[in-house]
Amino acid sequence: MEGIVQNIVGALGGIPHELVVFIISLFPILELRGGLIAASILGVDLFRAIPICLIGNILPIPFILLFIEKIFELLKNTRFFKMINKLEEKAEKGAQKIMKHKKWGLLLFVGIPLPGTGGWTGALVAALFHFKLKDACIAIFGGLILATVIMTFISYGIPYIVSLF
Repeated sequence: MEGIVQNIVGALGGIPHELVVFIISLFPILELRGGLIAASILGVDLFRAIPICLIGNILPIPFILLFIEKIFELLKNTRFFKMINKLEEKAEKGAQKIMKHKKWGLLLFVGIPLPGTGGWTGALVAALFHFKLKDACIAIFGGLILATVIMTFISYGIPYIVSLF
């Protein structure tokens, strides 16, 4: 993931670093994780980076939760049919792990930084499997907080974190 983030950081050179971090945090797949990596590469202060990454990652979540099923229905009648099927299959794979524990499963799915997990996929699973909006939002936000803690240690390093205290 770091290579992808470095390429995007290079492509977005010339705009404020905080805006680069925000834009990367909006992207599916990269999300908050990529935003924190970008922030560490660009030298953005951790306490500025965290809220920027959280806001960037959270911003699309309500739209996914509320509208993704309708969007998928519309797109199934277009040339994007195969892409929609792949996204639904990805959600179903994640859902098998999540549905066993519902809210806690969704929180861990979003929070543990592994390929194919994160806020976007968590919101997709929650929407397609009809989680209550409130439960989905709480679990996804909790997962993003967990991902922030884990990725802070990975991106900024333990010596940097320890030096703050």
